[in-house]
Amino acid sequence: MNTLKIAIQKSGRLNEDSLKILKDCGISIENGNDQLKATASNFPLEVLYLRNSDIPQYVSDGVADIAIVGDNLLIEKGNDLEIVERLGFSKCKVSVAVPKAFDYNGLKSLQGKKIATSYPNTVQHFFNGNGIDVEIHQISGSVEIAPNIGLSDAIVDIVSTGSTLFKNNLKEVEVILKSEAVLAVSPKIAPEKRELLQKLQFRIQSVLKARKSKYILMNVPNTKIQAVSSILPVLKSPTIMPLAEEGWSSLHSVINEDTFWEVIDQLKEAGAEGILVCPIEKMVL
Repeated sequence: MNTLKIAIQKSGRLNEDSLKILKDCGISIENGNDQLKATASNFPLEVLYLRNSDIPQYVSDGVADIAIVGDNLLIEKGNDLEIVERLGFSKCKVSVAVPKAFDYNGLKSLQGKKIATSYPNTVQHFFNGNGIDVEIHQISGSVEIAPNIGLSDAIVDIVSTGSTLFKNNLKEVEVILKSEAVLAVSPKIAPEKRELLQKLQFRIQSVLKARKSKYILMNVPNTKIQAVSSILPVLKSPTIMPLAEEGWSSLHSVINEDTFWEVIDQLKEAGAEGILVCPIEKMVL
């Protein structure tokens, strides 16, 4: 039987979220400490735990069929890998940061300066594109300390909350790119494994849709059902059930997480009462 091989980060910010989305897809993985690989018990999937920087090459070479990886890493490595799903978690930025005392007046302020980074290709491409010459110092890990020890004038690194920059007396001054976790596919994936990939994608899409939505129940006067229903565009039409109290109905539907409070305000103004909101585990359309 064919088994789909997926590479995920062995440790770090992507590891936990990658395992969670697989779990939410109903895939059970027995993961012992320091394992390099694990096999799912209820889906033809083998998980390879790899160092983050090595993942693109393993996928390019066909050692792994697919991978969950930050698209910033794909940009840095220059691997021509197909992205089949944007996963919406582990969002971050690759940004330029300088010491707080640095008199920054645009990119021209960095002309001829030393930049410390773990992303030399991304940095070189960015500054070349802006006509700025910089001296790149490639380092791995603890990039943020480089200005403090005199190794560089500025850094380019991943920024999530900005707390690490703050602790090291740095300030973010430019965003080079924004990144999130993606599902990437090897160009060497066997044709017979494409069907397994499609099944996995279907599960992932159902989970992602659920994460972006809320199930909502409310009581509505029958005279206002049409007005309330017009505010709920997620599903084809809401479910409507009569209440024991004459002239009233219970209306059930789905709303988007992103516009949640705006929609709630509109529903109240349209006459909805007793609004109950619940999380959705899966959403299959």
